[in-house]
Amino acid sequence: MSQTTMSSYRELVERFPASRDYLIPILQELQDAEGFIPEAGVDEISRYLSLPKTKIYGVVTFYNQFKLNPPGKYQIQVCRGTACHVKGSLALLETLQIELGINAGSTTKDGLFSLEIVACLGACSIAPALTINGDFYGRLDKKRVLALINDIREKEGKA
Repeated sequence: MSQTTMSSYRELVERFPASRDYLIPILQELQDAEGFIPEAGVDEISRYLSLPKTKIYGVVTFYNQFKLNPPGKYQIQVCRGTACHVKGSLALLETLQIELGINAGSTTKDGLFSLEIVACLGACSIAPALTINGDFYGRLDKKRVLALINDIREKEGKA
């Protein structure tokens, strides 16, 4: 449901009781529909629940599950769990940030990549690891990470 209209946001939030207790379920539903939490959606939630937008943004920014920016076509999650950290995931993250020109939590200007840090992917046996759109890649080094990015760019005609 991308580029949703205000009436669609209204319909989405009105499926829930008009109680502050439903803020998180409403935000989850909105993110499931949009892939992120758009400002217009926050406006509608604020109106419906009679909550200041600052309170809603406070919840959105507190929980990792919520995103304020549209995700990239290729969503990269870099594991920073203990095993991945010890095996060099920080260097992978830094390589990706330089190569993509974004920081973790951001999306490239062309909308192709988004980058985020996760505490653990549960792939310790193949550390350091990352996922791209849910596909696991392990035993990585800088060279392999750059090759993954270049393969995607070639596939998308952006090499």
